[in-house]
Amino acid sequence: MGTKLKEWRRSRKLVLCITAMALLIDNTLVTVVVPILPNFLLEIERSELQGENTTTPSMPPLLNSSSSSTSSSLWPSSSSSLNTTPPLSTPTSSPPSSSSSSSSSYNDESVAIGLLFASKSLVQFISNPIVGPITNRIGYSLPLITGFVIMFISTMTFALGRTYWVLLVARSVQGFGSSCSSVSSMGMLASLYTGEEERGHAMGIALGGIAFGVSIGPTYGGLMYEFFGKEAPFFVLAGVALVVGVFALFIIQPALKQENQKGSPLIELLTDPYILIAAVSICLGSVGIASLEPTLPLHMLQTIQSSKWEQGIVFLPCSITYLIGTNVFGSVAYKFGRWLSALLGFLLIGVSLIFLPLANHLAYFMIPLTTLGFGIGMVDSAMMPMMAHLVDLRHLPIYGSVYAISDATFRLGFIIGPAVSGPIIKGIEFKGLMWMLATINILYSPMHLFLRNPPAKEEIQVSE
Repeated sequence: MGTKLKEWRRSRKLVLCITAMALLIDNTLVTVVVPILPNFLLEIERSELQGENTTTPSMPPLLNSSSSSTSSSLWPSSSSSLNTTPPLSTPTSSPPSSSSSSSSSYNDESVAIGLLFASKSLVQFISNPIVGPITNRIGYSLPLITGFVIMFISTMTFALGRTYWVLLVARSVQGFGSSCSSVSSMGMLASLYTGEEERGHAMGIALGGIAFGVSIGPTYGGLMYEFFGKEAPFFVLAGVALVVGVFALFIIQPALKQENQKGSPLIELLTDPYILIAAVSICLGSVGIASLEPTLPLHMLQTIQSSKWEQGIVFLPCSITYLIGTNVFGSVAYKFGRWLSALLGFLLIGVSLIFLPLANHLAYFMIPLTTLGFGIGMVDSAMMPMMAHLVDLRHLPIYGSVYAISDATFRLGFIIGPAVSGPIIKGIEFKGLMWMLATINILYSPMHLFLRNPPAKEEIQVSE
């Protein structure tokens, strides 16, 4: 038994499994709230307004605006799926029956939900430059276990939270735990899998954990919320995080492990133009789906009067094709060019976002989301191993800082998307937002030509 245990602890496959599970749990937490928050926050406000509870508002002013005639009914009166509860209040002068009134309500809702979505990614973005250099000094195992502990605690808090501000704090704390687990996971894989092709394959599997988390998150969250309530999906996720965390503690045996060499300074990596091109690619690749998470459920509610489970399941094709894309192109992109995989992925993302706002049926929403997921998978499976390749080629092969950059830029997309999508929709509507993002992706795609054959630095000073 002792010999078998030692073999398990030396197994790269088990470490790959643990890191993939860490990324799966992290990204399930990112997306599970997609169908839950819009409905849950509106239910809170409806309950408060019906009970005339205005002394201690639990949501920010833009959601707690009962004095505004445009906010007096946050649900469209024509929504057949929500007719079980009467409108909150109706001004005696004129009922809120116009489409512009309900549209304004949904746009205001998008802003507050976008802020709550962005809070996790904002904290993760801020934490990554701190966590990355720390992993260079103490190793990857301790931050990974720390990430599991924080995710468990914050997820339990999110499950039990009943006000906007408690949810905001819990969501923000999740960001720090996610930073620890994500940076350490990718850095650990890059250090264990040193060959270019095997590294691409391993990272494709790990990114498959992201894809699977993204895929089951909205659907799982919508179904659990519909039939078991808001707390159930988070209790289950907290339990999974606890079990996987204990298994990781048993296999990895966290301990301080300082690298023999100091990695390249963070500022040196940030000023490398080739790393910047790859980092911006990762960021822009995530902005589209990040913008859709807080806005698409409300857009569907407004246009097709969708139910909760429909708002969750609509993201399923996107996530399945992301899973396929990351696994297929993890190895294939190395053979025919990671730069080309990312370039084609950006073009596919742009085309998908052009057609998405034209949909007027659940199935028609799913078609462009299917191609969108495949495009994002092509980009991520190419650029994540490209970051390690650029460090090997142009810097010292210590990966904590470069994956802090890659994860920070990925999360930056999830900050920009939710934070700006609400205000932009108020100005140019959902279609304008999608077409603007499509234009940005198509215009950026030629930048990947610079990554076709990046030059190596001939001399690198090794500092100890």
